[in-house]
Parts: sequence; C-alpha cells; structure tokens
Amino acid sequence: MTTFDKREEGYEKKFAHDEELLFKAGARRNKLLGLWAAGKMGLTGVEADTYAKDVVMSDFEEAGDHDIFKKIRKDFDAKKLAVPDQEIRHMMDDLMAKAIEQIKASG
Repeated sequence: MTTFDKREEGYEKKFAHDEELLFKAGARRNKLLGLWAAGKMGLTGVEADTYAKDVVMSDFEEAGDHDIFKKIRKDFDAKKLAVPDQEIRHMMDDLMAKAIEQIKASG
C-alpha cells in the first residue's frame, strides 16, 4: 500500500466517521427540538416523549431540515402559538450544536 493509498483510506474513514456523527447528532437534535416544542405546547411526560419521537420520524419525509420545521410550524399554528419562524430555526441551530457536543462527549 502506497502512502497515497493510506492517506486516501484515512480520509475515507474520517468522512464516514463525520457522516455518522452528523446522523446521530441530527437525530438527537430532533429529539431535543421535539421536547422543546412539546414544552411550548404544554405537553409533558409521555405526551412530550411521543411528540419528540414524531418529530424525529418527520425527518425522514424529505431531505434536509425543512420537513422538521414544517411539522413544528404546523403544530404551533394548530395550537395558535405565536412562535416566530426565526425562533424555531434558532432553536434548530442551537440544539444541533448541543447535540454534537453531547455525541462527542459520550465518545
């Protein structure tokens, strides 16, 4: 195996590791976001956990984060909650950073 091959293999492993980290962090972020949204809607306990799982599952509807945003926006509108889009997006960003930190810390 040449040095180039070893370097290429190293990059491939790092890429796979980074993708796995982002997938795990995304799922964790979605759960945290679901719990945050559940709290805003007055859900607690089992209802909050169930809602958080629904948010996680909504991520599989389409590529990207728009499906999650749409679900939360729709649910807030149904409950007549005046939560600005910017606040939802801000929480999505903040909770992604928190999820990444949690995943890295759990190593």
